[in-house]
Amino acid sequence: MLLFIGKTILLYFITIIIIRLMGKSAFAQLTAHDLAGIFFVISLATGPVVTNDFLQSITGLAVVGMIHIGFSRLMLFNILNRIFVGKPTIVIKHGKLIRENLKGSHFTLSELLSEVREKGYPDISLIDYAIIEPSGGISIVPQQDIAPVTPAHLNIETSYHGLPIAVIIEGRIHHRNLKLIDKDEQWLNKELSNAGFSDRSQVFYASVRDDSDSLMIDTGTGNTHAWQNRQ
Repeated sequence: MLLFIGKTILLYFITIIIIRLMGKSAFAQLTAHDLAGIFFVISLATGPVVTNDFLQSITGLAVVGMIHIGFSRLMLFNILNRIFVGKPTIVIKHGKLIRENLKGSHFTLSELLSEVREKGYPDISLIDYAIIEPSGGISIVPQQDIAPVTPAHLNIETSYHGLPIAVIIEGRIHHRNLKLIDKDEQWLNKELSNAGFSDRSQVFYASVRDDSDSLMIDTGTGNTHAWQNRQ
C-alpha cells in the first residue's frame, strides 16, 4: 500500500511537470495536437495506478485529493508558484512583437494574432502590451489614445443601477437569491401577479435589482417585461 501511495504521488508531480513543459498554448488553444498530447499524458500517467482493488482505488482518490489541496496551499509561496504555475509573459510591447518570449511560451505567431483579433485588436501596433498569463489566456492593454472612453474620463457622474439578482430560472424559484434581497416567495408571487403573470410557468427568467424592487421578466419567447414596484 505504501508503494502504491508513493507511486501515485510521484506520477502526480511528473504529470504536472510534463503538462507545464507543453507550454501555455496547450491551455489557451486546445487544438487537436494539444488535446491529444494532454490526453495521452494523463492516460499514461494513470495507467500504472489503475487497480481493481476497491481499497486501493479509495486510497488513490484520497491521496490525489490531499495532494491537490496541499499543492494549492504550496502555490502561495512565490518560488513554487513560478516553478509549477509559471509567470506572465510579455509578447507585445509598445506595438512590437517580442519573438523570444513568444517562442518560449510555445505560441506560434499565427495563434497569437488569432487571439488578439478575437479580442478586437487586428492591428498589433495599437497594442501597448499583450501578456500571456500562466493560465494561457492573453491580456491586452491598448494604447491610451484608442482605449475605450469611460464616464470618468469625461467627468460624467453616473448613478448605480444595481446588480440583477436571478429569482426565477426556467420557471423555478431561487429561494437563496430571494433571501439575499430580503424577499420571499409570497412577495415574488404577488409581484408576478401584479405584472400580469399569475402562472409562474410562463416565466423563463426573472431578476430583481438589488438597489430597488424593479422586476425584469423574460418569457423566453423574445418578450421582456419590466415591472417597478410602487409600494
